[in-house]
Amino acid sequence: MVRVVSVFLPTLPTDRVRRADPSIPAEAPLVIVARSGSKRWLFAVDANAAALGLHPGMPAAKAQALVQGLHMVDADPAADLAALERLTLWMLTQYSPVVAMDPPDGIAMDTEGADHLQGGEEPMLSRLVNSFRAKGLPARAVVADTWGAAHALARAIADETRIVPRGQTTDTVARLPISSLRLDGETVKSLCTLGFRTVGELAATPRAPLTLRFGPEIARKLDQMFGRLAEPIDPIRSPEFVEVHRSFAEPIGAPETIAKYVAQLVRRLCHALQAKGLGVRRADLIVHRVDNTVQALRAGTAKPVRDVAWLTKLLHDRIEKIDPGFGIEKLSLVAIMVEPLDERQIVSGLVDAAEVDVTSLIDILGNRGTQRIYRLAPVASDVPERSVQRISPVADENGQNWPMIWPRPVRLMDHPELIEVMALLPDHPPVWFTWRGKRRRVKRADGPERIFGEWWRRTSEWVAVRDYFMVEDETGERYWIYRSGDGVDPATGSHRWFIHGTFA
Repeated sequence: MVRVVSVFLPTLPTDRVRRADPSIPAEAPLVIVARSGSKRWLFAVDANAAALGLHPGMPAAKAQALVQGLHMVDADPAADLAALERLTLWMLTQYSPVVAMDPPDGIAMDTEGADHLQGGEEPMLSRLVNSFRAKGLPARAVVADTWGAAHALARAIADETRIVPRGQTTDTVARLPISSLRLDGETVKSLCTLGFRTVGELAATPRAPLTLRFGPEIARKLDQMFGRLAEPIDPIRSPEFVEVHRSFAEPIGAPETIAKYVAQLVRRLCHALQAKGLGVRRADLIVHRVDNTVQALRAGTAKPVRDVAWLTKLLHDRIEKIDPGFGIEKLSLVAIMVEPLDERQIVSGLVDAAEVDVTSLIDILGNRGTQRIYRLAPVASDVPERSVQRISPVADENGQNWPMIWPRPVRLMDHPELIEVMALLPDHPPVWFTWRGKRRRVKRADGPERIFGEWWRRTSEWVAVRDYFMVEDETGERYWIYRSGDGVDPATGSHRWFIHGTFA
């Protein structure tokens, strides 16, 4: 079943103006004014203006009279559309192969087959909204079974995200106002005059009189919202994308036939990339069915490649997810993300040893939806929890080496756990300690290794000290424990004991 995400950007026009003109004070209320002849009204308002009671549709003269010092800018629909297009292309590269603009202030995205790459629908929506917030754009996102329902709810909810369970679209949208059906203003006004207020009331009314008076648009919008009529999302494309496609005089549907033509498309795509000196990092296979619906598969690689055999394998591994329905009339293969790729000799075969390359394994795991693929790299810090960082598994080495002054445990806990200890101060190791309800008697110990706080990070670490010990209990298990403080001066720490890791 198709799942659609609708992203609503309520302040896109005002945010675009502020980004283009940094001289506008951050605290100044800003409105965008549209005009038609001599009539002028508010097209968009920012958060400052909305807090003062201004809203879209209000006459500009009234708004100017109510708020002194109101910053007014003429509407520029072309610039707003260009900004929306840039954001849509960014979402296309990050989230799903099927993303389209929903002018003037929204983006629609088909997540079928792509949400698992983001960890599921809830993490995907949270990440999406947070990404827009990081760009300075407030956003609301809703995932539902249909584009119409997701579009309506994204503009009606107060929360940033909402997930409509599968099959519950009808009940969820029944109480929404009829303006959420994306009908023209005159039709909405006439329906309100007739006494209609909600989508549920309109859906329960016989259609024949409505169609006779208003035409078929109302019935079409209702069917699209409830999922009775398909509303395909035509994915956005950029002239910069490298794309190849194949149309069929007779629809195809057999898996082996699809695989054959996918292999041909991959070969043509790699030739086009080679002519430009590029390698693909993310490729989308777009499947156009005869019933006017679109499916998509995405294959990503850890490094730029144009290996025909390898790209074909990555796509063939997921062909089973394609539902041909009544047949496929067109296949398109698009290189969404590309990077420069130069041919180079890896090994001579006589003297040099071939380098171990694990990118193929990374590609397979990544395309199956595995999110936790990373490599640990050292960081210039003596504090254990700050001495490592997660980086891309194919990232270049940063030139730092792992410190080997003292042995480090195989397992380092995310957060040190408090333990009970009996030990002589200031420098003796524990005689015994209690961890997770079990007392362990210490048979052997080594230490202390003193680690000082990093005073340049925060003032509370100016005199902070930790004394680490490697201890072994009577069963042979070894632990890495530390005392907070030097055992003498209370200013150096609380003198409580913690366990920070375990050895193999």
